[in-house]
Amino acid sequence: MAQTTLSVRMDEEVKRGLEAFCADVGMNTSVAINMFAKAVLRERRLPFEVVSYNLDPFYSPANQERLVKAKERMERNGGTAHELIEDEND
Repeated sequence: MAQTTLSVRMDEEVKRGLEAFCADVGMNTSVAINMFAKAVLRERRLPFEVVSYNLDPFYSPANQERLVKAKERMERNGGTAHELIEDEND
């Protein structure tokens, strides 16, 4: 199979870390990138989960902390359960 070159730009620290990891497991970065590409093609997806909670403020650390404290306060002091009312326009 013919070989070609892929040029990738990345942060220097990321590159050094990747090179160190690859050396620790007995491969080089070229082998690691080829393994990644083959896994993407074989699985027809990224071979890891990509989650960005930053897009939804609900998942922000500040809101999650607030929710945990509110739950603890409700459990400690009691609370009233309410039915979920869904907006029919959504």
